[in-house]
Amino acid sequence: MEKLGKWTAISSGFLALGVLLFWIFDRVEYLAPTLIFCLIALAITLQLDHRFKGFSFTVLIFAAVTASLFYPHFFIEVGSFKLNKLIVPLLIIIMFGMGTSIGVKDFVGVVKMPKGVLVGLVAQFTIMPFIGFGLAKLSALPPEIAAGIILVGCSPGGLASNVMAYISGANLALSLTLTAISTLLSPLLTPFFMQLLANELVPIDFLGMFWSIIKIVILPILAGLFFNHFAHGKFNWLDNAMPRISMAAIAIIITIITASGRDSLLSIGLILIVVVVVHNFAGYTLGYYGSKWVGLDEKSSRTVAFEVGMQNSGLASGIALEMGRLATMGLAPAVFGPFMNISGSSLATLWQRKTRT
Repeated sequence: MEKLGKWTAISSGFLALGVLLFWIFDRVEYLAPTLIFCLIALAITLQLDHRFKGFSFTVLIFAAVTASLFYPHFFIEVGSFKLNKLIVPLLIIIMFGMGTSIGVKDFVGVVKMPKGVLVGLVAQFTIMPFIGFGLAKLSALPPEIAAGIILVGCSPGGLASNVMAYISGANLALSLTLTAISTLLSPLLTPFFMQLLANELVPIDFLGMFWSIIKIVILPILAGLFFNHFAHGKFNWLDNAMPRISMAAIAIIITIITASGRDSLLSIGLILIVVVVVHNFAGYTLGYYGSKWVGLDEKSSRTVAFEVGMQNSGLASGIALEMGRLATMGLAPAVFGPFMNISGSSLATLWQRKTRT
């Protein structure tokens, strides 16, 4: 494995040099495939190095996004089949996987850690929606794209926050509890805040969004919970496979969304990236220092920071699709997802090292 890692590292270096040369000499026909293979080689290198393993998935996402930007026609439809029809089924698989990874004990945390749960939920459904609203107003982006920023803010916490809480040495039990409860509350709170904050940008159908979240999130999670309860330990292969299946599904979803909204993304990409970066870091900062301010301990404050800063961008993408606005409202979730993995991994590693010293 070590030898393979060296070869992929050398390959990624040579490919990076090729990318630079093709960019300088404006040879786009060679630049695109070279960049894609460079990112794939780098992802394999990182995967084989335990110190940077957490970044490999994000780099692979960038490879997929690069492919969809240069060759969007491959990711929009195959024959007469439109690939965006895969998004909801893939989200259902991801949410089923989430259900199999949690149990009743994750909800008992409400009793054991009432203050942490209350602070986390209040922060989750106030900080990100209103920061998203402010950024959408300030950005002057087209209404449907701006509504996507608010949609990210109104979504519940994502599964990635649990991974980052584990890596950083934060309060993992609190993280699992907050993710589970915020997800179960999302059918009511996400449509409520979208109708409150984004209705002037796009018409929001409360009941329609409520049913979309029930269908995409709640029913698959409940199915996963029942599966976990009645078949726990009987299908170890499934327990091992679900995280990889979920990661693959996320990559496919982001690729399809990027291809669908390619033209809009190329025209307003820089502004949207800046907005996403500010939104993400505002979530971390206000989640962490707000928790400290109300008296939570260091580990719990780190947990709330991850829960607030890392949203379920996949769910936001599914809602955008259900609303028929994947190429516009779906752009902010597609950018937010990969970036939050980079920032979350970096923050988790920083806090991990700080804990050890």
